[in-house]
Amino acid sequence: MNRKISVTRSDLAHEIASLSDATSADLKQRWRALYGTEAPRRISRDLLIRALAYRIQEQALGGLKPSTRRFLAKVADDASARRPIQVAPEPGLKPGTVLLREWHGTQHQVIVRENGIVFNGKQSKSLSQVAYRITGTKWSGPLFFGLKANRQEQSNGTN
Repeated sequence: MNRKISVTRSDLAHEIASLSDATSADLKQRWRALYGTEAPRRISRDLLIRALAYRIQEQALGGLKPSTRRFLAKVADDASARRPIQVAPEPGLKPGTVLLREWHGTQHQVIVRENGIVFNGKQSKSLSQVAYRITGTKWSGPLFFGLKANRQEQSNGTN
């Protein structure tokens, strides 16, 4: 549900806080109004209140983005199929992001721009090009700048 309703933050906070004082019957009635179904029979009071608070906020502030919904659906599918779950999305660098990396005692700075990477005042197409310019050897740019764990860290679970 992605529709938003107009409400002030204090009204929203008050509405959510009032859930703790509501009777079980009131909470279940509120569930029917917000979800259009009966509340699960064996749901704890605490979980019922949390689910109602989420739904109230969702209606007031908007729900999850479609990309987040797709990501969660993929995680659920992977879990059901007993496949390894990738919970960390690939990092996306927004224009204006500044990355710092120290290499052999020198700190290097790159700035992400709409059309590439700026390093030492010169445009580069990728972080890997910058890593090569800094080290003189081929590197994965995301790995060099700490945006991605190396295979050894991933296999040791230290990521």
